[in-house]
Amino acid sequence: MAGGMETRPRKRQVLCFFLCLCVSLVACETIRYSVREEKKSGSLVANVAKDLKLDVGELSGRSARLVSKNTKEYFELNTSSGDVIIKEKIDREDLCGQSDPCLLQFEIVLENPLQLYRMEVQIHDVNDNSPKFSKNEFPLELPEHLPVNSRFPLERAQDSDIGTNGIQSYAILSNEHFSLDVQTRGDGSKYAELVLEKQLDREEQAQLMLILTAADGGLPQRTGTAQIRINVLDSNDNFPQFSQSVYKVQLMENSPQDTLVTKVEASDLDQGPNAEITYSFGQVPDRILKLFKLNQFSGEITVLGIIDCEERSSYEMNIQATDGGGLYAHCKVLVEIEDMNDNAPEVTLTSLSGTIPEDSSPETVVALFSVRDRDSGDNGRTVCSIQDNVPFALKSTLKNYYELVTQKPLDREKVPEYNISITATDRGTPRLTSVRVICVQLSDINDNPPVFNESSYVMYLKENNHPGLLIGTVHAADLDTEQNAKVTYSALPGNIGDLPFSSSISINSENGNVYALQSLDYEQTRDFQVTVRAADGGSPPLSSEVIVRVVIIDENDNAPFILYPLQNSSSPANDLVPRSAEAGYLVTKVVAVDGDSGQNSWLSYQLLKATDPGLFAVGLQTGEVKTSRPITSPDSVKQKLIVLVRDNGEPPRSTTSTLNVLLVDGFSDAYMQLLDVPQEEEQQDTITLYLVISLSFVSFLFLVCVVTIIAIRLYKTRQCRERYVPSSRNFYFEPNFPTNPANTSVTGSLPQSYCYEVSLTTGSGTSEFKFLRPLVPSLSADPSAAGGSVLDSQINSQLKEEKESLRELSHKVAILAKMVLKIQIPGDQQNSVKAALRHLNAEGNSSAPGTRDKGLQGKGGWNNYN
Repeated sequence: MAGGMETRPRKRQVLCFFLCLCVSLVACETIRYSVREEKKSGSLVANVAKDLKLDVGELSGRSARLVSKNTKEYFELNTSSGDVIIKEKIDREDLCGQSDPCLLQFEIVLENPLQLYRMEVQIHDVNDNSPKFSKNEFPLELPEHLPVNSRFPLERAQDSDIGTNGIQSYAILSNEHFSLDVQTRGDGSKYAELVLEKQLDREEQAQLMLILTAADGGLPQRTGTAQIRINVLDSNDNFPQFSQSVYKVQLMENSPQDTLVTKVEASDLDQGPNAEITYSFGQVPDRILKLFKLNQFSGEITVLGIIDCEERSSYEMNIQATDGGGLYAHCKVLVEIEDMNDNAPEVTLTSLSGTIPEDSSPETVVALFSVRDRDSGDNGRTVCSIQDNVPFALKSTLKNYYELVTQKPLDREKVPEYNISITATDRGTPRLTSVRVICVQLSDINDNPPVFNESSYVMYLKENNHPGLLIGTVHAADLDTEQNAKVTYSALPGNIGDLPFSSSISINSENGNVYALQSLDYEQTRDFQVTVRAADGGSPPLSSEVIVRVVIIDENDNAPFILYPLQNSSSPANDLVPRSAEAGYLVTKVVAVDGDSGQNSWLSYQLLKATDPGLFAVGLQTGEVKTSRPITSPDSVKQKLIVLVRDNGEPPRSTTSTLNVLLVDGFSDAYMQLLDVPQEEEQQDTITLYLVISLSFVSFLFLVCVVTIIAIRLYKTRQCRERYVPSSRNFYFEPNFPTNPANTSVTGSLPQSYCYEVSLTTGSGTSEFKFLRPLVPSLSADPSAAGGSVLDSQINSQLKEEKESLRELSHKVAILAKMVLKIQIPGDQQNSVKAALRHLNAEGNSSAPGTRDKGLQGKGGWNNYN
């Protein structure tokens, strides 16, 4: 029992789950209703609230509304009751025509939450339309003596209703001559045929009136009627008869217009108008009427349009022959079109690989195409081929399909693309041919390394070049294309002497230009080799190398260098020549070298300057110095020769060698002492001249300054005395200066004397000019001597100021003189310097009276000068 109690809640849960699932599915499905057409407005269709299981108040509370999917709103929703009613009268025939079923769709939309329900209303047909004939009366002319059971189709009636409400039967009033046979077509529609039950006799009854009634199957049944008026014609007892029931004829395609196809003939045994026969096409398609023309009187069929066997290979025509009495007969004409070879084969590409790699293996499919010839027979059989000079072949696959495949290895560098002509030829007469050209391009693979245009390069560079100078260019070409042909240049590691290539040579990786990064010297490096690598941009990259030899061209940048005699020796070399030497005596030989090469190193010698130019000669090429004549007694003992050594460069460079030649009677010690001639003698001539000029200028400047200062001070002192003499008292003040040299107060502007000491040493060749301290006399400071006079104190203060000014001026002049005189003075010029200094000191002492003796004491003045 406990187990049963536990299973019941589970069953209820399962049932609730399926119930909720069904409700959700119903909400998603379409709810269908049906209604008959022609119902009045306001008629009830359904109560959607009940069908949707909703409260009536919930419709208005959730703003329920009906949304129609038609342009016309045939239904409306009453939210108060939940009824869907007809808003406008529905006519099924106007709405759907003959379509069945006829459906109207709309949706019920609820909000809060939003829900949508789809509705369909099927409109059922009611029998509201009667059958109708296109005419109220149909005339029918029938000859008499027609055979019994002759049939005559009658026009159908039309009914807008469908199904059972459509036309279901036809009927005529009973009579002795005709009956009605109702037939059904494949689509279910019905039609009626009038069947002759008894031959007509115009003499008995010339006209018959029959009522044809069409009835539908609706309830209530509706009918439509029409009259059939039958006119009985005079007896035409014989029908036309064709000579053949079927005419078969063959016609060549593309026959010209008006070509006779065939001629049909019919005969009638009647006479008069009843025997007059006219021909016409029976029920034939319109395309036959465009291609053929029928002469209605003669029965000849001729070509009217273009006959193409490829469009249609045969035609069937019904020809009707009608006599004058309206009797007619039929025959068939079958036209077989004979094909002629008027269509060339057509090549249609199905697949094409316009670009293939050049390393494609044999039997690689390049293209797939088909060949079609619209002709038939041998005219439509084709043969396909390509030219022989291409590495491709044709391979037949399915019917009329071919593959274009590779047959031999490909090389893009030799032939980058192929224009393959596919030739298709039929077997007709004459044979027609069509050609289709296929362009196949070969895509590049990196199979060619860069190749230099030369096996090796030799470039020339002048020494002392500017950094960054273009030496030359290497160029490598790659037969590949695009990235595979992009060449990058680089130099392999190496050295030029002790330096790597990278410090002297640079190669542009893009264009191969070779630049010199620094100035090169021919004397250090005459040539060197660089290995240049050219690599392409393929994957993997391919490369090649070439040797570039750079030859340095010499420039005349080195002057000749004298090896002998040495020119940098502290004491020049002297060559001794005996006075007894004859002409051509070899004195010495100037030996020089040039660091350049070629003609830049060819040296020539010539005598540039000599004490006696006619005494010596220099060999132009050898540099040998020889006597050009015998030595005579007037010739100077010391001969100085300057030999010019010049190279052959452009421009030429030169240097000189100085030779000292002594003419001696022998090679004793007495003559060897002549070698001690001072070397500095000639060099000091110019310095001495400059020294004398400098001392003269300084002396003149000093005298001008002293005279100017004394004049200014005297003028100011005189002005001061006159200013302090009382005008009311007639006396003058005469200062009393002691005559003691130790306490002498000078009246000049120089308050003190200066002493200059010059020390000249003969052995050292050096002069020193020393400025000694001033010998300042002690002025009297006795206030009784001054008498407390204001004038004396002012004079003393002015004298102190003058002292300070003169001390500064003297110090500056001394510094200037010391700077000028602190130079090397030759020994033979010392006397001149001494005289100039004495003159300077004498002028200084004479400019200060009473102080001259003072200036010469202390150090002894010039009397103690050494």
